[in-house]
Amino acid sequence: MKHFTVFMAMVAMLFGSFSCEKSGYDDPKNNPYKKLELSTKSAEFARMGNDFAFNFIDRVNDATSGDYIISPLSMQFLLGMILDGAQGHTADEICSVLGYGAGEVEAVNEYCQSMLRQLPNLDKKTKLSIANAIFLDQEYPFLDSYKETLGKYFDAEVANMDFGDKDGTVYAINKWCSAHTNGMVTEVIKNVGLNLRAILVNAMYFKSEWKHKFSKKKTVTEIFTAEDGTKTSVPMMKIDEDFLYQENEVMRAVSLPYGNGVYSMTVILPADGKTIVDVTSYLDGEEWDEFVSKMVSCDVDLWLPRFETKFHIGLNDILSAMGMPSAFNEMANFAAMSNRKDLQLSFVQQDAVIKVDEEGSEAAVVSSAGLTDAIVGPGYHIVFHADNPFLYLITESSSGAILFAGKYSGQ
Repeated sequence: MKHFTVFMAMVAMLFGSFSCEKSGYDDPKNNPYKKLELSTKSAEFARMGNDFAFNFIDRVNDATSGDYIISPLSMQFLLGMILDGAQGHTADEICSVLGYGAGEVEAVNEYCQSMLRQLPNLDKKTKLSIANAIFLDQEYPFLDSYKETLGKYFDAEVANMDFGDKDGTVYAINKWCSAHTNGMVTEVIKNVGLNLRAILVNAMYFKSEWKHKFSKKKTVTEIFTAEDGTKTSVPMMKIDEDFLYQENEVMRAVSLPYGNGVYSMTVILPADGKTIVDVTSYLDGEEWDEFVSKMVSCDVDLWLPRFETKFHIGLNDILSAMGMPSAFNEMANFAAMSNRKDLQLSFVQQDAVIKVDEEGSEAAVVSSAGLTDAIVGPGYHIVFHADNPFLYLITESSSGAILFAGKYSGQ
């Protein structure tokens, strides 16, 4: 994953550079900045994983016409749990999609374990909870070794259930998802198919205060212009403050820190003449590293809509196109999950919600996957007015992990 820091910087434009200063947001007395402590291998995975994140964002953007909110990190946890049950070419494909080399299952586990245990404890003003679970058909012979691995590395709750009680299974899984997202994601599963044998889930909940809060008195209705020129009215929050900023010929970005600066939201606007598609096509781990390497603080006149987005997306086709098609067909090899030879993924999906207002942000996501034993179908004054479609990322600074990514288009 490309290294994605929380803080943004301003780089030189084609015609020169801005006289802004580098800055941090540490609060050493009450809420000191903390860095993740990662092994060399896990730190490498954090950088490599940003390639997966930007590839994921680009493909979701291509598949979605309206607003969306997704979580690359949540998908990494889910795919990590699936990977533990895979072997052979299926495991190699999943590792490749995640951006890692074949045979790196153990290292992926250690990376996910480190992120799971450290991320929630980095900022006193940020509530971040991460939970994993696997709901198993009690009649199906899943290996104890697989369940033990999920418990060891993912702190996964293992629930053996009677999938014959379809209503009870749906109720229990949705109740778990709601409880672990503070009631923001309440329905993930609508029914249990005849051949469904397991459902894996990752749930993340994030809530944090801006370091520099917007005054509600300054929020007014402004015009927001969509890419097709359509104009709508939105509640626009306004602030003039020192933020980290950067721009190049493709995009402009400003970073809004939360709490002690460990987490932030980076708002990315296309440069003049560019589109969201241009931005998502341009960004990968390497380009992002270059973009954030010269972060500086600038006086920014910032406009940002107050908004809420709810989003659901099925990911079978996207993940297959990214490089793991065999997991979804009869070629799947989940021999590390069960001695039965006919398991395959029937669905992978995400359900996510984000609310952004004057106080901060609240977001939640549930990534889920179903397994069946038969095929189932489908210092410089900057004017930064986000009054046209933009991308946004919520990240952790020391690892570069992208917790959430979205697009706002005024819809």
